[in-house]
Amino acid sequence: MIETVHHLVERFGLLAVFIGCLAEGESVAILGGFFAHQQVFAPWQAFAVAATGAFLGDTLFFVLGRRFSGHKWVRLLRRRPGFSHAYRMVQAHPNLFVLANRYIYGMRLAGGIAAGLSNIPIPVFVALNALSALVWAALFVSLGYVFGLGAEHIIGDTLKGHQRLLIGLAIGLVVAIAAWLLARHVARKEPLE
Repeated sequence: MIETVHHLVERFGLLAVFIGCLAEGESVAILGGFFAHQQVFAPWQAFAVAATGAFLGDTLFFVLGRRFSGHKWVRLLRRRPGFSHAYRMVQAHPNLFVLANRYIYGMRLAGGIAAGLSNIPIPVFVALNALSALVWAALFVSLGYVFGLGAEHIIGDTLKGHQRLLIGLAIGLVVAIAAWLLARHVARKEPLE
């Protein structure tokens, strides 16, 4: 069983990090750093796929807002909690909003659509989004890498190789569930406008 999990993480781990970072991917990027520390893949690979996934995800949301604003899915997304707040913020501080939006958990999707509906020039959005994605990936992949180092010191020799992968997966799952519950709780408190 452990060999199968290890093989799946080795084979599809980077793809999972990429897909996870397309949307809300902090916990996935942290897991990518953790697995890089465990030498499942190289740290630069975890950083590259996390940054690329984050950049492409926000660019996709921006394009949806910019080119498909009348589509029913975009109209539904505009009714999500937080959209009106994101739209007001992007109108008031467009450059700062593009740089900071990915750091506000639960707002990336609404924020990307809001940015697409704003007057931000496409080249400006792309440049700011790329910078933000690079910093974001470096921060969260490094956090996972450092966490892996700390976990190794705490766990020591009691767990070898494959068991560490299971611990990493379990911790990643717990972090993802906690973040989802927190975002859901915050979204319920925000009044719909």
